[in-house]
Amino acid sequence: MISYGVAAHGGVGTPEDLSDGCKAACEAAFLMLEAGRNALEAAIEAARILEDDGRYNAGSGSALRIDGKTIEMDAAVMDSEGNIGAVMNIREVKNPVLVAQAVLGTPHVAMAGRGAEAFARKLGFEAYYKVSKRALENFKKTKKTLKEGDTFWEFYLDDISEQKIPGPDTIGAVVMDGNGLFATAVSTGGASPMMVGRVGDTPMPGCGFYAGPRGAIAVTGVGEESIRKMLAKTVYDMVAENMDAQAACEKGLRPFAGQKRIKMGILALTKQGCGLAATDPMAQYRMIKQA
Repeated sequence: MISYGVAAHGGVGTPEDLSDGCKAACEAAFLMLEAGRNALEAAIEAARILEDDGRYNAGSGSALRIDGKTIEMDAAVMDSEGNIGAVMNIREVKNPVLVAQAVLGTPHVAMAGRGAEAFARKLGFEAYYKVSKRALENFKKTKKTLKEGDTFWEFYLDDISEQKIPGPDTIGAVVMDGNGLFATAVSTGGASPMMVGRVGDTPMPGCGFYAGPRGAIAVTGVGEESIRKMLAKTVYDMVAENMDAQAACEKGLRPFAGQKRIKMGILALTKQGCGLAATDPMAQYRMIKQA
């Protein structure tokens, strides 16, 4: 059994040698838990640290859209008491997860686009636009992968299983505090290639994230597929029925077995333990205090 703990990932397809950033995020969140802070606060802090890292596709490292200049980000937070806040397609903020947290103080669950940006400015979040070196390099790789003369849709329709494109890299953290409450926080710059305005699973409850009395789930990968299967809630329902966290994550990935073009990862935390399964390498770290 777990007394309290935190686990974080840097996104499916993220090299495992970037796990040091996940370690830093977990260490900060774990200190908060030791000090008696709640699960939601700790999860948000872990996600904020990963957003600021710059090596992951979130916050300061967010990917470029297909036009090569637009950065639109999604983020969400949720705890096992039913509190949910999300932002979609928000631009020019450093930490989308903090704006998602601020949505908790409104009558709404989610805010999007220019309205979300105006909300952030009203709260004092400064304008921030940065294209990281990694995001620029990944955009060039994506453009190179597209065959000359291809339309955007042909890229998706063709067999691209052997082609190399940057991984989705959604970051996520799952936490259980000393009172047995769970929380999750997720953030992303999207999955390349993507149209301006595209929204993935990250800000959608039950798809990219979920938290309830039995655990917390964070999903990473091709958002369209997570949405179609409501993957986070599907895995949560398994652990709610007393399935082991690791077994639930592995079962959640089975529909994607043998589909090389679909990268997916699942991170789960319950009172019994932590589970992680991914189709590709994934930077991650966990810190657990056993009962």
